[in-house]
Formats: sequence, C-alpha cells, structure tokens
Amino acid sequence: MGADTHGRGPKRANGARETQILDLLQRADTALTPGEVTDLIGGELTYSSVVTILTRMQTKGLLTRSPRGRAYAYTPVTDDAGFAARRMRTVLEERPDREAVLSRFADELSDTDAELLRQLLGPEADPARQEGPA
Repeated sequence: MGADTHGRGPKRANGARETQILDLLQRADTALTPGEVTDLIGGELTYSSVVTILTRMQTKGLLTRSPRGRAYAYTPVTDDAGFAARRMRTVLEERPDREAVLSRFADELSDTDAELLRQLLGPEADPARQEGPA
C-alpha cells in the first residue's frame, strides 16, 4: 500500500494537516462545517478525518464552533499574527527565567525590529525619552 492510503495521497503529519485546515479557515469569509472543509481540501481527507482534526483543534483552543444544522461550523480564534504571538507567549511561559529569555530575544532582534518593538511598547519604553527634568 505504501504512502498512499486508499487513494487519498501521501500521509502528512498531523501538524501539517492542522496548518492546512487553519489556513483554509482563516481565508474563509464565514465559519465552515467539516463537510465544507472536506470539499475545499479536494478529497485529500475523509469526512471523519476532518471532523477529528477540527475537534482536536477546537479542544486545543485554536477554533471555536457553533451549531449549524446537524453539524458544527468552525472559526479560528485569531488571525495568523495572533497565533504566532500565542506560540511566542507559550514558549516564554514554559521557561523558568522569563527575564533571560526576553533579554536574549531582544538582543537578537534586528535594529528595525527593535525600533518597532519600542514604538509598540510606547514612549515609556524608550530610554532616550525618559530624560528627567533639566
């Protein structure tokens, strides 16, 4: 049988399937049911596989779901930038020395990214603007 499973194409890692489905849901104008996701993927996965993946993603907090007819319709909880920020926060929270992690992260930023981060944090984060009274 090899890498093909019942004519469905090569087996891919679960993370790759989640990424594919998440991308599809983020590009959709509305929440999608498992049947709609299955159709849009083009037959790469069975309906039951899509249901399993969507349910796991909802359990992980990546998706919300709401009833639509006899099925659920799924929507991402945030956009791509939001998911990247969540991953960064998760990594930070898993480390015992947050200060060291943040310090190393800041040290490795390009000058452009460091300036952008300063702007996002506001004027109180810019040491050059924290001059006391003359």
